Amino acid sequence: MRISFIAGAVALMATPSLAQDLVFTLINESSHQIAEMYVSPVGEAEWGDNIVTVDGVEPGVSGDVSIADGLDVCEYDLRFVTDEGVEATQTQDLCVLPTFTVSD
Repeated sequence: MRISFIAGAVALMATPSLAQDLVFTLINESSHQIAEMYVSPVGEAEWGDNIVTVDGVEPGVSGDVSIADGLDVCEYDLRFVTDEGVEATQTQDLCVLPTFTVSD
């Protein structure tokens, strides 16, 4: 599974898929830089690759996340790791919520 995140200076590549890509807006309203982000369908045993390929997503930055995994699912587990190494996870129906906000 390949996923892309685009926000200002953050740009990742996604592979084309047979199903329509799932796109949502990620907003970092926390006071921490997001160093890593992982997305996987609910129930998957593996997280896959970190989709942040720059130094990090600074507080106040927002951008679109495209999930181009070829699946027709809406519920995903999201895992965020700050530059301090603090981890947070959340399960979200990304078809219902077009925006996901990370906050303290």
